[in-house]
This record gives sequence, C-alpha cells and structure tokens, in this order.
Amino acid sequence: MTWNTFRRSTPAPELDSNGRVTSHSAAERAALADALADAGPDAPTLCEGWTTRDLAAHLVVRERRVDSMPGILVPPLAGWTERVRRGYARRPYDDLVAAVRNGPARTSWAALPRIDALVNLGEHFVHCEDVRRGAPGWTPRQLPPQRQEALWRIVSTRGRLFFRKSPVGVTLADPAGRTARVLDKEPTVVVRGEPAELVLFAFGRTGHALVDLDGADDAVARLTAAELGV
Repeated sequence: MTWNTFRRSTPAPELDSNGRVTSHSAAERAALADALADAGPDAPTLCEGWTTRDLAAHLVVRERRVDSMPGILVPPLAGWTERVRRGYARRPYDDLVAAVRNGPARTSWAALPRIDALVNLGEHFVHCEDVRRGAPGWTPRQLPPQRQEALWRIVSTRGRLFFRKSPVGVTLADPAGRTARVLDKEPTVVVRGEPAELVLFAFGRTGHALVDLDGADDAVARLTAAELGV
C-alpha cells in the first residue's frame, strides 16, 4: 500500500449527537461495548466457539498484549495467543467490557490515529455485529452515511486482502452504483449490498451479511464456501 492509498483509505471523522467530532472507529467501539454489556458474558457470537466473554477477552488482549499479537496471524504462535486470551477471559466480565470501551493506553500502537482509523474501524464494526447477529431476531443498524462511506473505503481498497483465498473473481457493488473489482479471476461473482454488509461478507460472515450474489451457481457456491477475511 502506497502512502497516497493509505491516506485516501483513512476515513474522515463524523459528528456525534452533540455535534462533537468523533472518529468512526470510536463510534463503533462504543457500539461494540454497548452490545457486549447488553448481551452479558455467556451470549453466543458469530465467532465460532466463542461467547461474548471470549470475544471481549480477545479484544482486550489484541490492544494491550503486544506479545500475543503475532499468533493472530502466524499459526505456530497461536497457542501462546490463545493462552493469554484465556487468562484474560477469567477476569470479571464487567472489567473486560470497560477495557474494551476505554480502549488502549495513548502510547499503544492501537491508539495512533491513522492506525486506529485504518485497522480498528473494521475490527470494531465486525465484532459489534458478531455480538448483535449472534442472537436471534437481529435487525441491521441504520448507520450514518459517513460511516457507510468509511466502510466502503475499507472494503474497496483492501478487498484483495480479504478475498485473496477466493477461487473465483469478485466485484463489489453498492446502492450508489459504485463498483470495485477486488479480485481479477474468472468466473466472477458480483456481491451487491450496503458497504457495511459488504464488509461483513468480506470478513467471512457470509451467512449473516445482507447481500445479493450475482453469478453462476457454482461460482457463488465456491465463493461462499471460501475462507475470507484477514
């Protein structure tokens, strides 16, 4: 990713209900903490095998235990990451939710404004929906247009990363008529939906994302069965 691409993919801030400037990531962090608090510690999530307690522990460890981060992406180190996460999961649930809500120390990598905007918005949004859509009877949130725009920037500029293991080509399309060819293969499937739903699909929540899939039946089946996400 070039610096110009990085700069373009950094979402602009939005205003909260009081007219104060806040980041999209901060808004989604608050929504995530609220969802965790409302659900309680033992609710199911879309993260297979994880309850809300497990997910909250993951979020805290991700921001506060740098030593455990490599295991998130490097399988041989995953055992240490999971050991650290389980240790945190034994802490009082209210403390975990408070840590998620308050975020990392200002000196943490995760608190750097550009890193926060680039990395944490998607993380907070997807995990908020992991909690909400893990329960029956969920309905999609009505997100502000600015946040939908920020989510479109994420999925359209980083789609190649999310869909890299797809066996078929992928084009994303939103209701505004924008398209992004994120994986150049044939046959191709067009994934249509609001940017928020496209992000959820790209992060592997294919069964819970409100999208339409246009393509040959076999290509659609291969895409929905693929391992998507980071």
